[in-house]
Amino acid sequence: MKKIGFIGLGNMAQAMVAGFTASEMIKGQDIYAYAPHQDKLKKNAQVLGVNPAATAIEAVADCDTVFIACKPYQVEAVIADLGEILSGKRIVSVAAGWDYQAYRRLLPDTAQVQCIMPNTPVAVSRGVILMEEENDWDIAERKKLVDVLSAIGKVIELPNRLMTSGMAVSGCGPAFMDMVIEALADGAVKNGIPRATAYEMVCATMEGSAALASCTGMHPGVLKDNVCSPGGTTIKGVSSLEESGIRAAFIRAIDAVIND
Repeated sequence: MKKIGFIGLGNMAQAMVAGFTASEMIKGQDIYAYAPHQDKLKKNAQVLGVNPAATAIEAVADCDTVFIACKPYQVEAVIADLGEILSGKRIVSVAAGWDYQAYRRLLPDTAQVQCIMPNTPVAVSRGVILMEEENDWDIAERKKLVDVLSAIGKVIELPNRLMTSGMAVSGCGPAFMDMVIEALADGAVKNGIPRATAYEMVCATMEGSAALASCTGMHPGVLKDNVCSPGGTTIKGVSSLEESGIRAAFIRAIDAVIND
């Protein structure tokens, strides 16, 4: 992965590029990006320290690896426009709803494809990157891709049939967690804590709780029980959340995404 071309430089692509360059796994000078809105592209490219391209062909011509990061409905037209220039290149798809088999029907025979689904925390190297099991990358190059992606988050490989379910959790999850952060902070502000301090407390609490669960491997229910003393304040808060249907609300949110 000496040179990388991005087709599309929206929020997710920007987050990935920011993570790549911050981790120093890939230098900004080795990243090329194309997007149809050139003025916006040039501004974003300048902020990220990458090379803006006037055309999609210019963005990928000298690159060995191409990230397809445009809108899902644009993928087919993009591949048709690039045509045989994709021959021999390694393709990484970031487009929701596209899988290996769908790409295989469109790409030149010698192009290799791997579908992934990152989430926005990759911008600070704390993301989750789902990788579809089915792919035709050679083992050595795929390992290099995993190493690069691991610099911006946790790489999790899933069977093709579970990619949509995984995306509902890790892809949409940051928005759900942001709502939790905002709600807890509102509760703090309601009870006298300044807004900035409230966000600082809540973010640190959420980060620490996730780290404790991840590092210890303990069941979250056990960790929750460890905080809930008999007749104590925490169990009263937990009881209130249960009365409000917090678990069912999150489960319904995942179902809503999958069944959309």
